[in-house]
Amino acid sequence: MILIADSGATKTDWACVSRENGTQIRFQSQGYNPNYITGPEIAKDILMHLPDGFPRRDITEIYFYGAGVTELLREFMTKVLLEVFPTAKKVFVVMDTLGSCRALLLDKPGFAAIIGTGMNTCFYDGENEGLNIESGGFILGDEGSGSNLGKRLILDYLRHSMPDKVYEETKKAIGMTNDEIIAAIYQKPFPNRFCAQFAKFIQDHYDFDPYFKNLTTEAFRDMFRNVVSHYPDYQKYTFNAVGSVAFHHKQILEPVVAEFGMKMGKILKAPMDGLIEYHLEVTK
Repeated sequence: MILIADSGATKTDWACVSRENGTQIRFQSQGYNPNYITGPEIAKDILMHLPDGFPRRDITEIYFYGAGVTELLREFMTKVLLEVFPTAKKVFVVMDTLGSCRALLLDKPGFAAIIGTGMNTCFYDGENEGLNIESGGFILGDEGSGSNLGKRLILDYLRHSMPDKVYEETKKAIGMTNDEIIAAIYQKPFPNRFCAQFAKFIQDHYDFDPYFKNLTTEAFRDMFRNVVSHYPDYQKYTFNAVGSVAFHHKQILEPVVAEFGMKMGKILKAPMDGLIEYHLEVTK
């Protein structure tokens, strides 16, 4: 049995798949960015979310695609996974960008992006991740991501830099004092998730006031200005992306893609179906 994991900042999608007959067992757990969570916490959470009767000791291969899993953290993540699945003979741990490439493009070269709670991009040669321009993460960058959209909304709200009716609507959605908002971002864990939760509020209010569409449009433009347009000859490629923000905000993303001279390619809400296809068909 092979075990595939797509781990973002918010959640991890798991699929246990039989190479013999394609039987699947799927489940979800929390996200495991190793920059923000300890090994024992990861192991405990995985075990807690395993379905009843899960064939834990039948796992022979693990493919873990994770946000924040830099080369320095691969050994750490491998060790944690082997603690939970000790019979695995092969453990492949890599950044989630490669997972998105494989889900979107299988074994064909191209450009791929992740636009969910966080944001990342890269070139793909059909087998491995190529050039990757640093997204900067939640604090420094992640332009266009859910956390970035929420951060922009919150900052405008704190500064009252939005139309009055938008301010009142946002106030109801946030339901916190200014001091509580600051504490949630600077003192409590997972501030990126706190900000990203407001991406849906923004989407749901596109018809309420132009402010919301303008906010999202500018976030996507910044993603192109600061990241995508810095890839060599980027306009030769189609824009392929995976992630909840790319999927649910596609109506805003697509005109920005065209504005910067690219054609829209494949947009997936989540990469798991593509990853299963990749590992069953490409890595036989």
